[in-house]
Amino acid sequence: MARDHKPTFRRTRMLAASAAVLTLGGVALTELPAASAAGKPRGHDVSSHQKDVDWSEAKQKGAEFVYVKATESHTYRNPYFGRQYNGSRGAGIIRGAYHFAVPDKSGGKQQARFFVSNGGGWRSDGWTLPPAVDLEGNPYGRNKCYGLSAPAMVSWIKAFSDEVKRRTGRRPVIYTTTHWWNECTGRSTAFGAGHALWLARYGSSPGALPAGWSYWTIWQHDNGSGSLPGDQNLFNGSLGRLKKFAKH
Repeated sequence: MARDHKPTFRRTRMLAASAAVLTLGGVALTELPAASAAGKPRGHDVSSHQKDVDWSEAKQKGAEFVYVKATESHTYRNPYFGRQYNGSRGAGIIRGAYHFAVPDKSGGKQQARFFVSNGGGWRSDGWTLPPAVDLEGNPYGRNKCYGLSAPAMVSWIKAFSDEVKRRTGRRPVIYTTTHWWNECTGRSTAFGAGHALWLARYGSSPGALPAGWSYWTIWQHDNGSGSLPGDQNLFNGSLGRLKKFAKH
């Protein structure tokens, strides 16, 4: 996912070798390669780096859903958010908003409030994905866990989630890598039952999942070299299931 400051940051690439049988709505997926994802909804995620996206072209190339970066920390707002969020909807793409978490700058509740107030809302219209939070290695310092202990990180995530739920009615989707999650939350299993997983892992298979989850809902399998603008994603289910995920 994207943060909008230091250009030297490179996202951690998860190289886990083990695989899991993944299920959603009765559909079983084992070692699903991105190259043979026929029948599975394709999507992408964008930020200010993509600027003005040609949404009609993205739709023609197969985009069924997209996540748009809305905010970061408690101060940054994507200046292209409105055009990206509304433009994707106008092209017939199911869309949602995500927040890039910076847990050492302010509390989870404060960042959730900022996010929801600046695009991170949700409504049961079938076109709006639940809000998402991007939890990954710190791009602004050497400590990938932002200097927080595992219990403190778990508390931060819980505060963010509770506030998003209180304000929108939905728990946030959690975007993360298996390595970051297991290290920075101490392999917490507190979120898997109530939060959809958006797994970042670039390769031919999702690999091992973070502690607490038995399946992924969205898999980010490529970070910008695919046919859709931004990062490439896959939804773990049918198009009908994707629409239900947006609506409920």
